[in-house]
Amino acid sequence: MNRFVFIVVCSCIALLSCKNDKKAINQTKVFFKKEGVLTIFKSDSTTISLDIEIADNEYETQTGMMYRSGMKDSQGMLFVFDDERPRSFYMKNTRIPLDIIYISEDKKIVSFQKNAKPFDETSLPSNAPAKYVLEVNAGLSDLWSIDIGNAIEYSEL
Repeated sequence: MNRFVFIVVCSCIALLSCKNDKKAINQTKVFFKKEGVLTIFKSDSTTISLDIEIADNEYETQTGMMYRSGMKDSQGMLFVFDDERPRSFYMKNTRIPLDIIYISEDKKIVSFQKNAKPFDETSLPSNAPAKYVLEVNAGLSDLWSIDIGNAIEYSEL
């Protein structure tokens, strides 16, 4: 009988420990890590330069901007995929509003999803094939007057 009680107590402690670990993961803060520089070339010959974090593996592309409390206007996250195809993003666990800029394989902007709302799980499609996706703070694509057809270039550090 004592052995049974011991097993039950140990099982309860293990379950409670796992439950507490999940809370710690959800409260983890994620900070920007500069991994490259991206330039947007506008049709009026002006440029916009951003420090970028690059999401180019499955884990990074799945988590993206989740759990972050903010980003500077001079920063963005560039998602790099292996192929060009229609894309769709959502704002699950994303705390800040974003502009999502879809970019073709030839590095031209093909569409936008502007002012994506935090925590909204509604699908935000590219409406055109895209190989790259750039996320910046909401409102910046209008402030910078960037358009479909503008080109980008980026380099990794």
